[in-house]
Amino acid sequence: MKIVHQAANITEAHIIAGLLRAEGIAAHVGGCYLQGGVGELAPMDLANVQVADEDASRAGDIVAVWEAQRGGVAGDEAIHGDTPRDHGRGMAGALLAILSALAVAGLLLFLAR
Repeated sequence: MKIVHQAANITEAHIIAGLLRAEGIAAHVGGCYLQGGVGELAPMDLANVQVADEDASRAGDIVAVWEAQRGGVAGDEAIHGDTPRDHGRGMAGALLAILSALAVAGLLLFLAR
């Protein structure tokens, strides 16, 4: 088995696996149960999609097309595994910064009373 896609989350991994299965490639999602060990944090990069060695090249092409269509890294970078592994981290970081700012503002208002 070879890993053809390192997913940002479990949902993405299952979407990719379903896409591959629709093309006749048996796909396995690994790392799904690792998310529970992290607790309440939103874990990233734990799930991956695996296929048989003989299907890896064709699956890589399918994943590359999917990445390109959704605005990800396209072409040779996606096929050769040089894609960035930070899917969604920009949004998560921005959300964390906003929530932190709101918490600090709330604390300052509370202390000002």
